[in-house]
Amino acid sequence: MPYFAGDTLDDIMRDALDAIIADGERVTSSRRGGDNRELAGVLLELRNPRARLSRTETRGRPFSALGEFCWYMAGRDDLAFIEHYIPTIYRQDAEEGVLRGAYGPRLVGSWRSNQLAHVVKLLIERPQTRHAVIQLFDAGDLQTGQRDVPCTCTLQFLRRGNQLRAIAHMRSNDVYLGLPHDVFCFTLLQEWVARRIGIEPGTYTHVAGSLHLYDRNDIQAQAYLDEGFQSTLSPMPPMPLDAPEASLQALLEAEELLRVGGEVATAEQIAARVNPFWADLVRLLVAHHYYVSGQQDAIAIVLDRMTSHVYDPYLTWQQERSPYAAPE
Repeated sequence: MPYFAGDTLDDIMRDALDAIIADGERVTSSRRGGDNRELAGVLLELRNPRARLSRTETRGRPFSALGEFCWYMAGRDDLAFIEHYIPTIYRQDAEEGVLRGAYGPRLVGSWRSNQLAHVVKLLIERPQTRHAVIQLFDAGDLQTGQRDVPCTCTLQFLRRGNQLRAIAHMRSNDVYLGLPHDVFCFTLLQEWVARRIGIEPGTYTHVAGSLHLYDRNDIQAQAYLDEGFQSTLSPMPPMPLDAPEASLQALLEAEELLRVGGEVATAEQIAARVNPFWADLVRLLVAHHYYVSGQQDAIAIVLDRMTSHVYDPYLTWQQERSPYAAPE
């Protein structure tokens, strides 16, 4: 089994890309991204789950990943929501404006009850449980003929000592576009669950049945490898222990206000009443609003209000990019 471990997202991404380019098996496909090179049965381990952001100019994009996290945690499956952050990519798999394989309804909705709430309850009541598993892929997904089938099979949480480990099992994973978003969303979820039960996040493990690089992303992937990364940047700051549930709801409220109505002033009021960790996430969404509405100059206001300077380079890069460029 190919195994890649590191302290940061960039560490494991770079090693995995190098290996796929050097040794990946050629796969011909008419689906989605098309022809690709693949490693099968891959294990990736991120030792520091807070180092979930790429520190490169090529892949350092927290805005679309944070938007996707909000889409999950709001329990939504509508194309309109996610296209605000990730234009066009999901469109080919939508049916009547809905992604039938969307994670949100399966994670926190009524698909199999609120699985996330059940897992938190289990981990509190039975700290050593091995039952804290969220199922996202279902056998029925292959029987309906639906276009969108979840790439993630399960998310498992193991409470060991004062740490919460997380293990994601993927049937399929695009190493260049999909992996950075998956690691961001799942480790942020891991840390949120850890804070709900009052402990620290531990190692994040990512298992992919197929880890692949599409031919159409070859040039971009090589540019990412050639670029290197900025080792002076720090991981995201720790999520606070206080009020993780209420803080998440505040983030989701601000996200909707910005996406639907562009209500920056109200979003800033929400940011003012939550812990600085969550306030910074709200302000990243404010910056994204300024970006998509062509108000890049206003991102300077966001930069001045951020608590953690770890996000400064991402905001600066966004100021310099065309508003018509896709967030990816």
